[in-house]
Amino acid sequence: MPYTVTATEIPDVLILEPKVFGDARGFFFESFNARDFAQATGLNVDFVQDNHSKSAQGVLRGLHYQIQHPQGKLVRVVQGEVFDVAVDLRQSSATFGRWVGVHLSADNHRQLWVPPGFAHGFVVTSDSAEFLYKTTDYWYPEHERSLLWSDPAVGVQWPVQGQPLLAAKDQAGALLKDAQKFD
Repeated sequence: MPYTVTATEIPDVLILEPKVFGDARGFFFESFNARDFAQATGLNVDFVQDNHSKSAQGVLRGLHYQIQHPQGKLVRVVQGEVFDVAVDLRQSSATFGRWVGVHLSADNHRQLWVPPGFAHGFVVTSDSAEFLYKTTDYWYPEHERSLLWSDPAVGVQWPVQGQPLLAAKDQAGALLKDAQKFD
């Protein structure tokens, strides 16, 4: 199996660690294979879009979700390191309102599966980071929402000192009690 899969404290959010083949020349690993992903996770998903962002240290992107056309995301870092967070916004879930965070880096090669129904975000903990993610639905800006990154009701323990660098939409994110949620 090319992946080791570990469930997080929210069992639907999965850490995938690929088998990396390395020697004095460098390394190789298969970052995605639909058949192996389905076999390892038990999930049959179709990815329709790949995204790539680069951010400086202290940049926090999120916590984003689409209220219509919710996206599942398979995320990874190819340069630098981030602390990646998923917040369960499925009201019918036993883990509603809870969050999990995982360090993803170019060195550890970890990937995180964030299912539809979750808000997602990350903060850059290295000098800079390049972040790649596959999505199960397209981006629809009219359906995009932001959960406030610092909502005390959620209580994400971001590894930042002081105020992170935020986009205006993330500064104006909704509190969990006011946010649109999933059934």
